[in-house]
Amino acid sequence: MDAIQHDSQHIRNIAVIAHVDHGKTTLVDFMLKQTHTFRTNEAEMTQTTILDSNPLERERGITILAKNTAVFYKDYKINIIDTPGHADFSGEVERTLNMADGALLIVDAQEGPMPQTKFVLKKALQLNLKIIVVINKVDKALADIPKTLEHINDLFLELANDPEHLEFPVFYAIGREGKAANKPDEVNASSNLDPIMQSIIDTVPAPKVLDGEFRMLVTSLDYDTHKGKHVIGRVTAGEPQVNMSVVLMKEDGSRISAKIDSLSTTIGLKKTSVNQAVRGDIIDITGIKDSEIGDTIADPKVTEALPRIYVEEPTIKMAVGANTSPFSGREGKFSNSRQLLERLEKELESNVGLKLDIQGDKFVVSGRGELHLSVLIETMRREGYELQVGKPEVIIKTIDGVEMEPIENLIIDVPEEFVGVVTEEIGRRKGNMTNMESDGKGNTRLEYHIPSKALIGLRSMLLTRTKGSIVINTMFEKYAPLTPPVAKIRNGALIASESGVALGYGIRNAQERGTTFIEPGIQVYEGMIIGLHARPEDIEVNVTKEKKQSNMRSKGEGVKIALIPPVIMSLEQCLDFLEEDELLEVTPENLRLRKKYLTKIDRVRAERGQN
Repeated sequence: MDAIQHDSQHIRNIAVIAHVDHGKTTLVDFMLKQTHTFRTNEAEMTQTTILDSNPLERERGITILAKNTAVFYKDYKINIIDTPGHADFSGEVERTLNMADGALLIVDAQEGPMPQTKFVLKKALQLNLKIIVVINKVDKALADIPKTLEHINDLFLELANDPEHLEFPVFYAIGREGKAANKPDEVNASSNLDPIMQSIIDTVPAPKVLDGEFRMLVTSLDYDTHKGKHVIGRVTAGEPQVNMSVVLMKEDGSRISAKIDSLSTTIGLKKTSVNQAVRGDIIDITGIKDSEIGDTIADPKVTEALPRIYVEEPTIKMAVGANTSPFSGREGKFSNSRQLLERLEKELESNVGLKLDIQGDKFVVSGRGELHLSVLIETMRREGYELQVGKPEVIIKTIDGVEMEPIENLIIDVPEEFVGVVTEEIGRRKGNMTNMESDGKGNTRLEYHIPSKALIGLRSMLLTRTKGSIVINTMFEKYAPLTPPVAKIRNGALIASESGVALGYGIRNAQERGTTFIEPGIQVYEGMIIGLHARPEDIEVNVTKEKKQSNMRSKGEGVKIALIPPVIMSLEQCLDFLEEDELLEVTPENLRLRKKYLTKIDRVRAERGQN
């Protein structure tokens, strides 16, 4: 391995890119296992989604954070970068592609190219990465390999800006069995991913490196309490060494002197310390505490920084602040504004798709979509933070004096029986259909251009109305002139009129007016939202009310109150539920919907003030 470490011609840097759930992480699992990266008795040999170590990634079944690993195959070191497949984490994709020289483009044999497939391929071709196509899941019952290949070719024709981009090898795979072949009918006879591994060596060029002194672009950041900030990137020139003096070149042109405390390179999932790194390899440096993504670390003799990484702008924003409910401070370890600000500023260091605007004691956080922001909120919640968040809003830009809003490309795969439900709902939200295609097997694909603001709450509503049978994908398309506001679609709220403990009698009365979100024994406060009204307007209900006692025995007395089970909503569903005058209280233990103004008199005053 040491010999390989000192020969950049024997290094290959490859990104694994695809739409969400097309099998990237599973394929990487088998690359790690089949190259004997782990000993036979190591736990990883029996694990799946090995790289998805974050608990949220495992729960949701998606990759959120881009990660790099490395395997050795036939005297070559192959650095593999596993990138997210969800559009909301495109910032992770954009910056990590800068470390690669090639990319494995994974496409599901049944679904074909999807919105994120187009996004990641476009970014990869802009960087002139050499693409290897892998049509995965060819064993699916509804797999249509010829059609998928045709759509892939169409996508390359649309996105290519160089004739060489149209020349790419294609492999066929069953990722969950760890086997691939050059032809679809040879996959079952295969026993490994060797055809793909060999193609990486033959097709992907050795790293692009420069002559001269040490230079490296900061592409990723990590942190541990022992060594502090870790800076990750690909060595573009020179060979950095431990204890070497360097300069950190910032966006504003300033230069900060620093020293490399430690150097490490990746083997499998482990960081291995080295005294010197080779050009073209992906390395981890400590000791550069002021570094940010996009900065250049270089030998002091270097005068010009490497080109910075720039990612696409956020499209959704959300107000975040310290919890102001009557229950504030009860359930979280960190609950004041200072602690929240410190945590958000720390997030900005590594989450390049995120922006923060401080407005007094309120922090406006902007990201690439609802999922991007909700993952941040859920992560903070699990770390012990207590906070409140407002309704997600789209970011309006003024371009050449015209107010512009983001437009999304929306793709929906739905059983034919629910096509009417979908078209009706998206029609109400002013979506324009651009394509409608049936697969002849009972499913229909609908494509729309729709304002981002109309997508808020759409996913939850359609999943409910189609009994969970729908698949929804979105991708930012463009900015267009501002359209009229989307009409309120949700009914009014059931609002607690009294503080106290919710009782069965009070909840049963509330259920006569709508759907409830709580069960008996739950503590509530005045102004807390405890359900959804059956009518458009808000209504106050007293869920702490108990049945009046009397000396007279009434009919049915002693019979247990029969209640409808409450609707328990996820974080994303709570965010979708919010209206302008509402907040979501987030603590490590609970999610509580509430009105901004808790008392009825304050709500009336606020409404009069707006009118």
